[in-house]
Amino acid sequence: MAARVDTILKLSLAAGALLGGAGVGYYFGVFLPAQAIRETLDAGTQRQAQAVDNTAAIERAQAAELRRREAERQRYQVCVSTADGTYQSRWTAACRAQHTRQRAAFEDCADDWFASRESCARKFPVEPEHGCALPLSLSNRLAADRDATRAQCMAEMQGGVAPVPSETWQAGEVDPA
Repeated sequence: MAARVDTILKLSLAAGALLGGAGVGYYFGVFLPAQAIRETLDAGTQRQAQAVDNTAAIERAQAAELRRREAERQRYQVCVSTADGTYQSRWTAACRAQHTRQRAAFEDCADDWFASRESCARKFPVEPEHGCALPLSLSNRLAADRDATRAQCMAEMQGGVAPVPSETWQAGEVDPA
């Protein structure tokens, strides 16, 4: 009977060693490689997600830059349009003031008993109220103001600095010339 117990003990030890070896073999042969594959896949997925996030961030930055440039262009267009509109309104106001002065001089002459309307028309010609020819000094000043305002618009667009209003002539002023 001792021989039989000895054989069973040897077989039990061999089976235990075989099971222990199978466990160690499974751990090193199956579990660890599968875990390494999962970690590699997770790292690859994270890198892909990071790349997608980076791409999305770049696209958002490009879209924001495009919107900023379009807003700057629109501000520039509005600024130039305002400068041109102001130039036109100043020119019209100056023409109206000049027309009023010329009309008053003509009427004063025509009220004189010794002058005829024709001679007054030759002496004091009355230019139209709109689209008149202004004196050179006044027209140069108006053009210079418009050009200065346009330059401020360009400086604002290029440097992002708000323009400083520098009105040198108001629509209500009358040129002494």
